[in-house]
Amino acid sequence: MKFSIVFDNYQANEELEAHWGFACVIGRSFLFDTGSYGSALIRNMRKMSLYPEDILDIFISHPHWDHIGGLPEILDVNRRTTICVPNSCSKKYVEFLSSLSERVVISDSVESLQNKKLFADFYTTGTINKIEQSLIINNEHGLFLVVGCAHPGIVNIVRHAQHMFKKPISYLIGGFHLYNKSKDEIYKTIKALKELDVEYVTPTHCTGDLAIEMFKDEFKENFISGGVGRVIEVK
Repeated sequence: MKFSIVFDNYQANEELEAHWGFACVIGRSFLFDTGSYGSALIRNMRKMSLYPEDILDIFISHPHWDHIGGLPEILDVNRRTTICVPNSCSKKYVEFLSSLSERVVISDSVESLQNKKLFADFYTTGTINKIEQSLIINNEHGLFLVVGCAHPGIVNIVRHAQHMFKKPISYLIGGFHLYNKSKDEIYKTIKALKELDVEYVTPTHCTGDLAIEMFKDEFKENFISGGVGRVIEVK
């Protein structure tokens, strides 16, 4: 399972552009979020030998500018995509995306696991707290959870994913939205995630410098750095 961070405000590769936002390519054809700046997203992808023309599926966690900003430029290059969006997207925005892509799938808060399956091992959590969905990959190697900004709370999202599949998270990556939290609050979050048996973590984007350092201290060898240009191959 390969996760390539193609857009982030943290920088793992100095040859790539860092801007506020997040986007990650899973494998070679699945794009999670699109960052805030489409031209930079495409330049970063090409420098990492990942091509917008190869993207088949786009997953949008929530309709904030730093996660959907690059979408028009991607769709200018490739209109053969299926886009999965949360039902927090406006009807007008869904109509706009439908005119530029092959298909738009709207994720709601329905509880049925069958209705949350996208394809193969890929699932949506469904829209949580009427704002954000996260991506779950469930296969024989474990449960992989990708989050955009974790507006519903990273602990809540993890619990939700575990409830769906009745097993712990092997790998958690994305923005944990802790940049404005106190040291005490961050510690409680880390403690809760460890108690939930989250194994490996890559906190980035809106997680914040202090929280990232605390995750690094607490998770030790199970902490994996993020940043644009980082390629994480989970075995």
